[in-house]
Amino acid sequence: MHHLRTFMQSRSVLVACIVLAVAVPAVTLPRLPHVTVWPVLLGLIPWMFGKYVLCPLRWRALTTAPLSRWWYIRAYAEGELLGLLTPAYVGGDLWRIRRLTRTGVSAPDALGSVGLDRFVGGVGLAVFVVFAGATLPFQMLVIAIGVGVVTILGAVLLRSLRPHLMPRRILPPPRQLAHALFLSALYQLTIAALLLGTVSATGHPLSPLALLGAFGASQLAGAIPGPHGASPRDAAFVLALVALGVPWIAAAAAVTLKATLAWGPALLLGGASLLVTRRATRSAVPATV
Repeated sequence: MHHLRTFMQSRSVLVACIVLAVAVPAVTLPRLPHVTVWPVLLGLIPWMFGKYVLCPLRWRALTTAPLSRWWYIRAYAEGELLGLLTPAYVGGDLWRIRRLTRTGVSAPDALGSVGLDRFVGGVGLAVFVVFAGATLPFQMLVIAIGVGVVTILGAVLLRSLRPHLMPRRILPPPRQLAHALFLSALYQLTIAALLLGTVSATGHPLSPLALLGAFGASQLAGAIPGPHGASPRDAAFVLALVALGVPWIAAAAAVTLKATLAWGPALLLGGASLLVTRRATRSAVPATV
């Protein structure tokens, strides 16, 4: 965790992220014959609300820690920045666990909170895509159910062998769980808006259901981790768009644009929160003579 904190507070890392966020679209977008900015902005605004408001509130609904909404929003934004820098967003999960433990939450409870938030997010994605009319992503629902069964069996086994490692509460009350699933479904709507915006910006719009089907099918490759913007899931999404008739360069540009847009809010919101947290931490440490 010490190395993780040092990495996140490094100014050179922050500068490198900014350069990367500017360089990728600067190289990719000029190669397109047609790019429209307005669809991107119309999709980005609701997605930012979903990512940095709905997702933290979903996490809060699944956590026992009596912390303010603002605390969850800040901690999630900080974790999002680190998640973009690590495969499968594992850095973001570790950061959120660390932030919870710093408030007095036990390590098992913090791990269970973040793990449950991940699981509910996956179920929300699977259910949303299936009800949107896609057939292939039904496998995602089967995988989610399978992961849930394995998780429950693992929890039962761990409770019998190492009870001190178990969180005090595995699942929240049904009302809180339903609330978290509802927030997860709303977040999927904002993802759909971002997808429609980025693909439409290339001049090759698709129907919402076809686009959601392509996106849902690409999530099957998410089991294999990879860097943000260049993971197997991103490559699968490009292939799915090409299968729907989008030219290669437009499909690659749309996926690259979608991945690149995530950097701006993460750097602005997560980076600013990290700087404030760092200054508060320094001011809280008494000077030594």
